[in-house]
Amino acid sequence: MIRLENLTKKFTPTDPPAVDDLSLEIKEGETCVLVGPSGCGKTTTMKMINRLIEPTSGKIYINGEDSSKMDPIKLRLGIGYVIQEIGLFPHMNIAENIATVPRELKWPKEKIWKRVDELLETVGLEPEHFRNRKPKDLSGGQRQRIGVARSMAADPPIMLMDEPFGALDPITRAHLQNEFLRIQKRIKKTIIFVTHDIDEAIKMGDKIAIMRKGKLVQYDSPEDMLSTPANEFVVNLVGGNYSIKRLHLIRVDEIIDRSPFTASPEGTISETKALLDKSKLGLVVITDEKKKVIGLVIPAYLKKEGEYNADIMEETGATVGLGSTLNDALSVMLSSGQGYVIVVDEKERIEGVVTLNGIMGVLQDDD
Repeated sequence: MIRLENLTKKFTPTDPPAVDDLSLEIKEGETCVLVGPSGCGKTTTMKMINRLIEPTSGKIYINGEDSSKMDPIKLRLGIGYVIQEIGLFPHMNIAENIATVPRELKWPKEKIWKRVDELLETVGLEPEHFRNRKPKDLSGGQRQRIGVARSMAADPPIMLMDEPFGALDPITRAHLQNEFLRIQKRIKKTIIFVTHDIDEAIKMGDKIAIMRKGKLVQYDSPEDMLSTPANEFVVNLVGGNYSIKRLHLIRVDEIIDRSPFTASPEGTISETKALLDKSKLGLVVITDEKKKVIGLVIPAYLKKEGEYNADIMEETGATVGLGSTLNDALSVMLSSGQGYVIVVDEKERIEGVVTLNGIMGVLQDDD
């Protein structure tokens, strides 16, 4: 899909190359993450792919075609671009922002607005609630979702993502990473993703290109990079605790326990106590009629006064999405002080539970 051959960029004749003889290939549907310290050439490489920067030498092939022979405007219209600063137009509402490229491509209006609503739903934002709002009315995480939606508006086969989640708080960042992985599993775009965070690279990438001083140090799958680092620079970049870092590679659905008992808020405490007596997990999840998680009962709550589950249950923030990694699940457990986390689908409906013992079992298998 994308092939870089001996790609070099020198901004002045006397300075060292920003990108130095870089060659790599990204297959269709793969996410390639460029990672390395500041100034290593990650963003310069990305900008050469959509010709915001022209290479000094070397070639870039897209679907076998030399990109230097393509019309740069047409090239860019066929590539989605997401940046850390997002770059939404403040005078436009959300629907107009998402529609930017389709309007440039002169899509019919009906097709444009249908696509806008489809993308808002894809990134988890209700079209009726968000399409007419302005960017200033949204949170940082919501604006970032709109940036991702806008980049996908014309259904480009290639997406470039430059530190797309870097400015977000850790919780929002993890949530949006998981949302994007869920979307990518379905749409299978070819993605170049720039980050300085090796943990994000391990989590997001099918392939990781580690760069240093403009040169490619190692190009491998996350698993191979962790198991066989190319040199001491890679070892130091990855850091210690390889077993912990492998938790970025394993999804919760690989070790999920789908046997937790559930009950309704209207259920009686005596019925829930009977379920707790049988539960190997030591909890009963309280759900509404659509199986959406609304609370939790553990044995300690049985001491409270009341007759129904609604009287004693407590809300739980300890949930993760089905596409989350074991590292995400472990982080939520540590934050909540609980030895389990409830796994939910995109509509907050219960899928099961992941326990600390289950994660420890994965770590022990690595030893």
